Amino acid sequence: MNMASNIKSTTTSIASDLKPTGIKLFFKKLVQQRILVLMSVPFLIWLFLFKYLPLWGWTTAFQKYRPAKSFSEQEWVGLDQFKFLFQDERFLRVLRNTLAQSGINLALGFITAIILALLLNELRGMIFKRVVQTVTYMPHFLSWVVAAGIIQATLAPDGIINMLMIKLGMIEKGQEILFLGIPKDFWTILGLGTVWKDLGWNTIVYLAAMATIDPAQYEAAEMDGAGRFRRMWNVTLPGIKSVIVVLLILNIGNLMESGFEAQYLLKNGMNIDYSENIDIFVLTYGINQSNFSLAVAAGMFKSLVSIVLLFIANNIAKRAGESRLF
Repeated sequence: MNMASNIKSTTTSIASDLKPTGIKLFFKKLVQQRILVLMSVPFLIWLFLFKYLPLWGWTTAFQKYRPAKSFSEQEWVGLDQFKFLFQDERFLRVLRNTLAQSGINLALGFITAIILALLLNELRGMIFKRVVQTVTYMPHFLSWVVAAGIIQATLAPDGIINMLMIKLGMIEKGQEILFLGIPKDFWTILGLGTVWKDLGWNTIVYLAAMATIDPAQYEAAEMDGAGRFRRMWNVTLPGIKSVIVVLLILNIGNLMESGFEAQYLLKNGMNIDYSENIDIFVLTYGINQSNFSLAVAAGMFKSLVSIVLLFIANNIAKRAGESRLF
């Protein structure tokens, strides 16, 4: 019996030694999955051409770039463009605005999307549920040109908000408020406008995650006497926790991407100190004034900070034992 077990273990060890490892295993899997590899080639080509090859342009940030000159004729200035950025009050202001706008959009958009998904998941009337989903999805398909026009018309002195305030006696006629002319209110208006436009669309992933939760868990919780809100707290939220963490990491990585269209369309001379972000700064003080090196330096800074934030958020999730990107 011992001899048979020894022979079996020896055979198993020999077989494991014969299994390909390292580079051989890689090429073996590559051959086995050759169809998938071939299908991914067009995407990899697109990724290289439009995402990685343009990184060569980052060299412009270290030059005093002049379009008429060749690469070898450009004047190299080192970190001068970055030094200028961090000594410029305008850039520090737009950096503050970018982080504030992104933070407000993240907080409002993230929380409201989860709450709406939880409420939609609890609806039992399918017709009403579909109507609510359709109504909340529709603004996402509007361009920001149309959405900004709606927001401006709503907040105008003769808009519905001022009319409602007059009807309720909150203000008198002739004392209408120009909301977009109040600088410190711009961040709130932008945050609420972004929530209105993207709320329904942001719930799709959460609703899909909720659909994968085992119904037996809800039945067990109901048998234990848990009410509807208790089931949402103890069953639904834990069931989608991994999705919430991954999306939170991605959103933190995009904190430097506060948008462009909404700010550009809603800004005016009165609120510019709070509406102008890095993207508008790049357009106004970089491209429009032909200072391409400054524009590239600002964009490069934004990208590098986004990468750092992504790794920090992912590492925090890893240390906390939560789901993560990598």
